[in-house]
Amino acid sequence: MAEDSPAPKPDEPTTPLQELWAVAKAHSHPEIWGVMLGDPATHVPSQIVLQKFLNANDGDVVKARDQLTKTLDWRAKTKPLDLLKQSFSKVKFEGLGYVTSYSSGQSKEAEPESKEVFTWNIYGGVKNIDETFGKLEEFINWRVALMELALQELSISTATKPIGVDYDPYKIYQVHDYKGISFLRQSPQVKAAIPALMGFMYGFMKLFVAAKTAKKFHPMSNGGRLAKEFSDSRVEKLGEKLPPEYGGKGADLKSQGKETALEP
Repeated sequence: MAEDSPAPKPDEPTTPLQELWAVAKAHSHPEIWGVMLGDPATHVPSQIVLQKFLNANDGDVVKARDQLTKTLDWRAKTKPLDLLKQSFSKVKFEGLGYVTSYSSGQSKEAEPESKEVFTWNIYGGVKNIDETFGKLEEFINWRVALMELALQELSISTATKPIGVDYDPYKIYQVHDYKGISFLRQSPQVKAAIPALMGFMYGFMKLFVAAKTAKKFHPMSNGGRLAKEFSDSRVEKLGEKLPPEYGGKGADLKSQGKETALEP
């Protein structure tokens, strides 16, 4: 007769989330996306963060642990929250990236579905290619700060509604506007920046873009049609709130969008 499996010890993880929490707890860096990580069984913001790593890896705990460890390592080294407080060159980065958020009335705190966050990447806004892309690390740091600015709009650190495998309203729409730019004609600096930027963006989007949405990425020859893509949003008339240059009736992107801190 086979012996019963030994019962787990009190301090052994018993669920995938607890396994990830054990990894996070053992790491020297305590924060992800502005959330000071805690026990996901009692801390909703931590549950959201750790569940996102599981979801991004289709529930594969081994892969999720690896990605979580690398993310903690990266945040410890890069210090995104410090970059968010940093001022970047206005000459190099003004007009290249914005964050906007749209919500439905007073319910946005209780219902995360009633808030939509966008990051706008305006590649055609580059004024001087050599200055903007001349120092790749500076460009990546600016883009990391823009990412953190969008993450702040999600308010994960104060969230009270857990997510699941299929339910996750904490998403960020990524708009990449290539109007006025041709990568085939760009300088070596730009071509060198593309792989680094795209690799960084892919890792980020796996966590904050729904899998079903990620499979539907498609180019649009006319940005003015973008507003028609959001008819199923919980934010009433979301499309109309977008900037006119993207088919909406709201203020222009520069007026309604937030940028990273900029200095002359």
